[in-house]
Amino acid sequence: MSPPGSSRLTPVVPAHVATTRHLCAAYPLVAEAGLGHRGVLIGRDVLGGSFVYDPFELYLAGVVTNPNMVVIGQIGRGKSSFVKSYLWRQAVFGRSAWVIDPKGEYGPLCEAWGVSPVALRPGGPVRLNPLDTGDASVDDPGDGPMVRRTALTASLAVSCLGRDLLPRERAAIDAALAAASATAARRSLGSPTLPLVVDALLDPDEQAAVDLRTTRPVLVEDGRDVALELRRLVHGDLRGMFDGPTTDGLRLDGPLVVLDLSAVYHSPALGVLMACAAAWLQSAVQARHRNRILLVVDEAWAILSNLGVARWLQSSWKLSRAMGVANIAVLHRLSDLASVGAAGSEQVGLAEGLLADSETRVVYAQSPGEVARTGELLGLTETEADLVSTLSRGTALWKVGRRSFLVEHRLAPGEAWMVDTDRAMVDIDDGPGRPGAEHDRPRVR
Repeated sequence: MSPPGSSRLTPVVPAHVATTRHLCAAYPLVAEAGLGHRGVLIGRDVLGGSFVYDPFELYLAGVVTNPNMVVIGQIGRGKSSFVKSYLWRQAVFGRSAWVIDPKGEYGPLCEAWGVSPVALRPGGPVRLNPLDTGDASVDDPGDGPMVRRTALTASLAVSCLGRDLLPRERAAIDAALAAASATAARRSLGSPTLPLVVDALLDPDEQAAVDLRTTRPVLVEDGRDVALELRRLVHGDLRGMFDGPTTDGLRLDGPLVVLDLSAVYHSPALGVLMACAAAWLQSAVQARHRNRILLVVDEAWAILSNLGVARWLQSSWKLSRAMGVANIAVLHRLSDLASVGAAGSEQVGLAEGLLADSETRVVYAQSPGEVARTGELLGLTETEADLVSTLSRGTALWKVGRRSFLVEHRLAPGEAWMVDTDRAMVDIDDGPGRPGAEHDRPRVR
């Protein structure tokens, strides 16, 4: 018999009957308690309730030991939508975001924030000096400005040469940086530049040779291969981006700074250029903000594919706590980590080490062929690994410290236009300005 007031066609769902022994395993009693209420609302925990996340609050609470994050997902599954809306919502808490954007996809987010991306292109009007250094008082003993400059220059040289540096090449770089720093000080430049380093490698002074117990001709030969490779950033096809003092007047005090590298996205040297951009961003963070910054490296595979810059990136990841920075690496799939080098190679070890230094892993849908590798690298249970290949768009498996969550990311109506990367595939003529109301429907991209 149907309940009073209901249609006779409405089926009656019988009540569930269970003993107290089994009731404790029934929803909602097994729903995850969540990560608390302090932070950004991400969306809905599929097992019940809202899902709120903030790496800095969780670090202070001891839930995670570092604030770094890796976001992984197939194209079109929602990772880009999540990252952009996450940065936007963090602004409510006074947080700033700094982004390396190799594909030029953060323009709408810049528009929403009222800022313009810093577009870098060969021969363009904007230059960033990757050898700029922030405040040397950062609590990181033994890692002064010269050490950081040397590490970056060596990493760039390794990447350009495609091999490890010889001891005499490292010594030549040390001597060249010392000479370039002295020249920069005489010219009141503040920091040495790559052109000064290249000049010092090609034309070292006699004192540098004496200090290294060698002769000047030998020192010239020791640093020549490094100089000729770095010269590409100064006089070659990649000139005009990182080959001089940082351009005056760049707005770095806003809530969002985006470095647009789309003009060189298809360059084989993309990883080198992204490393230069990341080095400059980190120095700017140290010098100006010092804490609570979200630094996004999109298309992180480009950096990890180069041994030298992968080493440098890993060291930068380890500085996150000292700098007050939450690094976010965005990848399509975890096999990108395995493909950066041969099995068992240092590249693969460094790439996988990036996961170990990122206690938050956000995994959107992966192809069935990726499931085994994903489960192995992330330490997923058998159930979690099987789940990864069946996730719907906008839903991700979150691994935060030792805990797991299944989260459905939700967009507010006013956020859809900022995160849409499929507009070229939509047959709608919105005209200039923001998309129309029809295009503003909440969607996950």
